[in-house]
Amino acid sequence: MIDFTIPAELAAERDRVRQFVIDKIVPFERDPRLTSHGPTDELRQELVELARAEKLLTVQAPESLGGRGLTHIEQAVIYEAAGWSTLGPVAMNCAAPDEGNMFLLSKIANPEQVERHLAPAVAGHQRTVFAMTEPDGAGSDPGQLATTATFDGENFTINGRKWLITGADGAKTWIIMAKVLPNPHVPEGPTLFLTDGDQPGIVIERTMNTMDRNYVGGHGVVRFDNLTLPESALLGETGQALRYAQLRLAPARLTHCMRWLGAAERAQSIAVDYAKTRTAFGKPIGDHEGVSFMLADNEIALHQCRLTIWHACWLMDQGEKARHESSIAKAFVSEELFKVADRCVQVLGGIGISDETVVEMIFRDMRAFRLYDGPTEVHKYAIGRKVLRSN
Repeated sequence: MIDFTIPAELAAERDRVRQFVIDKIVPFERDPRLTSHGPTDELRQELVELARAEKLLTVQAPESLGGRGLTHIEQAVIYEAAGWSTLGPVAMNCAAPDEGNMFLLSKIANPEQVERHLAPAVAGHQRTVFAMTEPDGAGSDPGQLATTATFDGENFTINGRKWLITGADGAKTWIIMAKVLPNPHVPEGPTLFLTDGDQPGIVIERTMNTMDRNYVGGHGVVRFDNLTLPESALLGETGQALRYAQLRLAPARLTHCMRWLGAAERAQSIAVDYAKTRTAFGKPIGDHEGVSFMLADNEIALHQCRLTIWHACWLMDQGEKARHESSIAKAFVSEELFKVADRCVQVLGGIGISDETVVEMIFRDMRAFRLYDGPTEVHKYAIGRKVLRSN
């Protein structure tokens, strides 16, 4: 039976995280180092040190690496609190793509890779990227992977082009997906590689201009030009990248939802405060049904989203993969939270489309959230296929 009670210790930590974000992180939302391409790495490092001082850094990591080994439900509670500011997860080192990459590495990296790549990421000393998406190949359908890797028995040579690679600029650790071509040495097929970001052959062509600005390093266009890696750079086994990607994506869909739920709560709080003080036609606008109904719809949506996230997390904590439920959560939560942000803009009126509050930024970032880790339509396609197979 599902128990919706939040243990007192977890509730206290949630409140501590929320207050930390309000007191220490929110003031940085006006920092010029929060650029159109996201926070600079200098700003990230400053925020990370604030979280480190409060012992709130990378709390989701395994205890063996200095984290607290949070369950999925515990992550949901803490990440929602951290998401009050889009900089909160950056400070606490639980933002995408690093959070998902660290999760994947904790599952399949060998001891040497853990020491070289995972431990520094957990410590907040360096960032990571997951390079899969391609302009003419892999995206929502990773089976269209076009980047190739040839193997001569000693080294892999990778060639291809990627884009929308979040955090590419300045990342120290790269997880690269490429298709190993037929060879007499190892199995072929989609494969993950793990390497340092300063390798010759990794060419960052440019940083794309996008509507969101909450990820360090923005989203890059990258070319692999005869990138040569030793066999030790393999992450897991050859030909298993799609299986490993699913291992990463199911929890990552949920952590996106957790963080953005916190941001939507923030937008709702700002809209409610405005509705109490802004007057029109002789009374506060919150006393008009048109506004109060929007705020009510927001409250309903926030509650539904939280329960949807918690249910999927509960299943995962029972040992289930919950791919179906995490797809439901990602599709539902991303759409509903965008509606919440949109209604908050509407309640705020003219200032809602300005940077007088963070609601405008949350609105733009929330629109991008509907595409992260698969657009709604792809998840609905998968959900529909399961429904048809089971009935």
